Amino acid sequence: MRTRPLKAALLGCGVVGSEVARIMTTHADDLAARIGAPVELAGVAVRRPSKVREGIDPALITTDATALVQRGDIDVVVEVIGGIEPARTLITTAFENGASVVSANKALLAEDGAALHAAAEKYGRDLYYEAAVAGAIPLVRPLRESLAGDKVNRVLGIVNGTTNFILDKMDTSGAGYSEALDEATALGYAEADPTADVEGFDAAAKAAILAGIAFHTRVKIGDVHREGITEVTAADIASARRMGCTVKLLAICERAADGASVTARVHPAMIPLSHPLASVREAYNAVFVEAEAAGQLMFYGPGAGGSPTASAVLGDLVAVCRNKLGEATGPGESAYTRLPVSPMGEVVTRYHISLDVADKPGVLAQVATVFAEQGVSIDTVRQQGKDGEASLVVVTHRAPDAALSGTVEALRKLDTVRGVASIMRVEGE
Repeated sequence: MRTRPLKAALLGCGVVGSEVARIMTTHADDLAARIGAPVELAGVAVRRPSKVREGIDPALITTDATALVQRGDIDVVVEVIGGIEPARTLITTAFENGASVVSANKALLAEDGAALHAAAEKYGRDLYYEAAVAGAIPLVRPLRESLAGDKVNRVLGIVNGTTNFILDKMDTSGAGYSEALDEATALGYAEADPTADVEGFDAAAKAAILAGIAFHTRVKIGDVHREGITEVTAADIASARRMGCTVKLLAICERAADGASVTARVHPAMIPLSHPLASVREAYNAVFVEAEAAGQLMFYGPGAGGSPTASAVLGDLVAVCRNKLGEATGPGESAYTRLPVSPMGEVVTRYHISLDVADKPGVLAQVATVFAEQGVSIDTVRQQGKDGEASLVVVTHRAPDAALSGTVEALRKLDTVRGVASIMRVEGE
């Protein structure tokens, strides 16, 4: 074993960063044995230096992150500060000054991953980011390495623990969205401002990263169709239950049947209770990968939190340090297919549409005519009426999303349709 230590710089010392520092200290001997050399924490960049950080030598604390990554003796930089800037500049500066980078920054990777990979390649450095998607679940490396010889056609999963907790509570307790969100906040699953989670931004960033790796093409967060869960109601959950389904926020990345394009989307969907994803409870994540040779693979585990995310960061740290000792680099960006990302309107899906209609003869015929005119086939219809009003629930067969959207707009124009109570896609069948 080499006795001279490799030096690591830590950018950020919040929930994840502090856990990374703790594990590096308490498991130092094991990490050294696995890497082939000791790893020394050489500096920790923070915004509030006066805060007490248990187990971290105060002499390592600095507010000058730029100076830390410019030192020249740093072998690997661990970036867990998040956001676009200053993280982007710090990462590229680290590459320029001889360090490889381990990052958990999904937002930056989904927005500017191509430029970061190009900078890493230019300077002969590693860029690893297992912790950016699904916390402790090994997912990025299996896609980048284990399945590198296979053809991945679909990635489908639950990649946000906050929304899964909320939807699970709505399903199991009958709570409304606001009540379930309040419980998630009280338990620490939701941030004080939960927008990134509940509006689907977090999941969309992860979908962009997964799609890019799986299909060897460049997918940015702006390419991902995004819908959150704020409009999901207790009535939607109950309607799903009557169909033998539950509601999940899904990230879905697919290769087109002809192989000429890909799609990436995040939205709530009804899935059958028989589907393995239906049993993913509380704040857990799970992802299905469908490949031609390997078939269906499922990855399951805690998708967030200090310890799980730190586990993924440390796994990358070990890999990067091993590469450093061997004077090698790991896999970089693979975007050779250059496949375009199709818009949501071209995606073929099923819909569950709940309508408030007048309770009188001929309404169902009018509604069915609209579906037929838009070229959308109806699978099932359920109608209940009372005191001149009725609810009509229609589940369609698979059709282009644009045709289904056109159907909904045409239904809104019918005099007999009082309103569209809810619209939700149906997946997993």
